[in-house]
Amino acid sequence: MSSILTNASAMSALSTLRDINSNLNTTQDRISTGLNISSGKDNAAYFSISETMSGDSRIYKAIDESLTLTQNSISSARLGAETVVDLAEEFVERVAFAQGGTAETRKNVQLELDELSARIQTTINQATFNGSDLVNGTSAVTVVTGISRTAAGSVDTTTVTFNQQDLGAIQSALAAINLNTSSTTALQKGDLQAAESTLASAIASATSFGIAEKSVEMQKEFLGELTDRIDSGIGSMIDADMEEEAARLQSLQVQQQLATQSLSIANQAPQNILSLFR
Repeated sequence: MSSILTNASAMSALSTLRDINSNLNTTQDRISTGLNISSGKDNAAYFSISETMSGDSRIYKAIDESLTLTQNSISSARLGAETVVDLAEEFVERVAFAQGGTAETRKNVQLELDELSARIQTTINQATFNGSDLVNGTSAVTVVTGISRTAAGSVDTTTVTFNQQDLGAIQSALAAINLNTSSTTALQKGDLQAAESTLASAIASATSFGIAEKSVEMQKEFLGELTDRIDSGIGSMIDADMEEEAARLQSLQVQQQLATQSLSIANQAPQNILSLFR
């Protein structure tokens, strides 16, 4: 039955065109944003997971930036400690040279030791980074290295701890050695033993900084790899397949043209009824 009030063919064609236009808009949004899932209505589970993991990725990247500052501070301290080791080795060598020497020899060597002691103090003063001083104390330093999530969803931090090294005490111990007062061979031997012991402490400090720096460096490498894996995993869940979307776009554009043509044909039906009354 034909009717001028109700055009079922036109309504069907219009409904089809609306569906096609809706799909076309969705496809165009995916192409413009690059996302297959951009909100909870697209896929609630994937959206929730991706947002949580994106937050974790941003946290890890922030922690990595913070670790960069820590690594630079430790590296500066390690350089200072290793320089102190070199100077302390030279200090021990000069003390050994003065063993059994004359008073004049000890006097001249002491001048060298005083100069070495001053250079050690200068090195200690300069072994800082951005105001971070790790070479004048023995306190434990705790650094946040990441986060961990429990099964219940709560978040905790992971940390690494290392100790400051008191290079100032090493300088003071070396500065306390005075060959001018070591007139007897017991006393001179004691100077050498004290210098050797202080050198051992300097080596231990440099080693400690080296271990701490390596630990932070390895953690930074791990965080870099971890954030890459997280970002890749997020992408596999929510990123649009651009090849697929391009093919779908072309298909929908053709369907849109055909649906528009179908609607035009359906709208001509009332005109055919008019011809019956002529």
